[in-house]
Amino acid sequence: MGCGRVGSLVATQLLKEGHEVRIMDLSPESFLRIPPEYRDSIAFQGDGTVQDDLHQAGIDDADVFIAVSSHDTQNALAAQMARTLFNVERVICRMNDPARQQMYESLGLEAVSPITYLTESILNAVHR
Repeated sequence: MGCGRVGSLVATQLLKEGHEVRIMDLSPESFLRIPPEYRDSIAFQGDGTVQDDLHQAGIDDADVFIAVSSHDTQNALAAQMARTLFNVERVICRMNDPARQQMYESLGLEAVSPITYLTESILNAVHR
């Protein structure tokens, strides 16, 4: 869920690795970030927090669900739905707020914070 810069790059890389991918976003313009040769077969306009949209996008067959929209709350809700309603084995969600990252990890979600990664990268560069 989320076809911004992060979502489109992740989806494109997974496609190149041979994975089956579906990507969902509310904005049809966001799919222009996906290479044209993939766009028509993987793009689904919908809301990752709406059960019917998740069904139509094919979540029932998903091994992994990744929520990388720019909204922490939407990512967490969609990830919780994927895990609890659809029993997706692996659920990864983006959390811009590191405090929320820790909270959602304590609830069993795999939460990734770009802020945490950037901070770690800068500190590693300083200490070299």
